[in-house]
This record gives sequence, C-alpha cells and structure tokens, in this order.
Amino acid sequence: MGAVPRTSQGAEHTADATAPETAEPRRGERVVKLRPEQSADGYKSVYSELTRPTLTSRLRTGVRAAGEILITFGMVVLLFAGYEIWGKSVIVNAHQDDLSQQLAEAWGPTGDPTVTPSATSSSAPVPAPQTVQGTPIAGLYIPRLNKSWIVVEGITQKDLRYAPGHYPTSALPGQLGNFSIAGHRNRATFWRLDELDEGDVIVAEDRNEWHVYRVTRNHIVRPSQVEVVAPVPGEPDAKPTTAMLTLTTCHPKFDNYERLIIHAKLDRTQAKSAGRPAELGG
Repeated sequence: MGAVPRTSQGAEHTADATAPETAEPRRGERVVKLRPEQSADGYKSVYSELTRPTLTSRLRTGVRAAGEILITFGMVVLLFAGYEIWGKSVIVNAHQDDLSQQLAEAWGPTGDPTVTPSATSSSAPVPAPQTVQGTPIAGLYIPRLNKSWIVVEGITQKDLRYAPGHYPTSALPGQLGNFSIAGHRNRATFWRLDELDEGDVIVAEDRNEWHVYRVTRNHIVRPSQVEVVAPVPGEPDAKPTTAMLTLTTCHPKFDNYERLIIHAKLDRTQAKSAGRPAELGG
C-alpha cells in the first residue's frame, strides 16, 4: 500500500518505440533544439527544429549563384557573337540586293555598242558631280574570294553599315589617282581581305566600263596613316601618273587598332559593250 508501482521494462521499450523520430539535418545545416512553448492548447511540441546556414552552405550557395550568372553571361556573349558573324551577314546581303537594284535603275540600260569608253578612264581626274552620301556608285568584285559588293558614296558609320564606302575625295573607278574604298571587317564585307596576294584581280564596275586592277601590295598600318589613300599611296604631295585602287579595313579581326591595306594598279579597262571581262567569267 502506498508504494509506487514500478514500470515494467517492456512498457519502457514500448514508449521508446512510439516516440516520434527527429529528422536528420541535411548536410551543411545545424539543428538547434528549442525549449517547448506553452499555449492555451498546451505545449506546442517537445522539440522544435531550426536550421541555420553554416559557412560552408553559404559558400556553396554563393558559388552556385555565381555559376548561374556566368552561364547566362556566356550565353549572351555567344548570341551576340553569332549575330556579329552570321546574323549580320544576312542583313547586309539583303541590303546589298536593294543597293544593286538602285544602281541598276540609276544607270539605266547599258551595253549599247555606240557607247564609247568614258573620257575619265586612265586620264586626269575630273570633278565628279556631287553624290549624296550613301548612294550606290559602283560595283566591286574580287574573284579570288568569290565576293562582290555594291559600293556607296561616303565612309561614315551610317554609310558603311551595309556596304563598302568610297572616300569622297578620292578618284573614281579607272581615273588617275587612287580609287579608295573602306569596309567593315565582317563576314559580309572585307572579312577575308588578308587572303589577297600580289597579282590577284580586283574589278571595279561603273556605268559603262569594267576596270581590272591587280594587287601590288598588302600591308598593315596605324589608323593615323591616312597617306595610304592619297592620290599616290604613301606620297601625299606627289602628282598621280597611274590609276590605283586601295581597300582599307580594320585589323585584326574583331578589333580596330590597326588597318589592313590592299593596293592595286589598273591593268586594263573594258567597255561593257564587249561583255563581262574574262576575269569575271565573261
């Protein structure tokens, strides 16, 4: 009587078996046991679990976020590079088609046997009528690269956006002096210009004639060396005695701290009435 009954060993095992199991914390997390809180409904729980990030988990989260940012940035760079290399070519080619149509309309019918070679060919340059910037003025062909373009007047960024541009103060195709043309170093324009060697053909087309030039020099200069487009390349004070052609573009590819220069000398002029020159498969 009055003795406290002992709990059987089996009952203790049963109580232990029915006690709720505490979830194991995840790797990098620390479990902090809190004291139970009493409310009107009784105790909320015997234990509460609170997970707090450790230094390791913070570092892992930071590395993961940095990796996602770098991947996103890399994809943006790749998309931009793809546009610069391939996407822009599609746009430029479409505009070249429009310029070709404009030039054909401006020139009108050509190839009339009664048309004689223009007086400007291989003669002293004469002042040309003022041409609106961005207006197509000539055709340019490089058989070695299997490329051709319509050349527009002017060398501003707007002029060169979709076509090579003619230096306004330089000679015109076939004239004594230096027919000078600038173009961007993209796949649609002067991307492969560095492949030209001495003797390679460059053909310029005007309304009545084909002017066949042959490359004489390929070299790299600083942007400040503007004498390369002088009437006599490299000699700004000299008087021209031959008809030259000069192509300029950025160098190296994807940069513009130098200029790639191609010089060519007029080899011959052929009237359009005689058909296309042999160098273009005529």
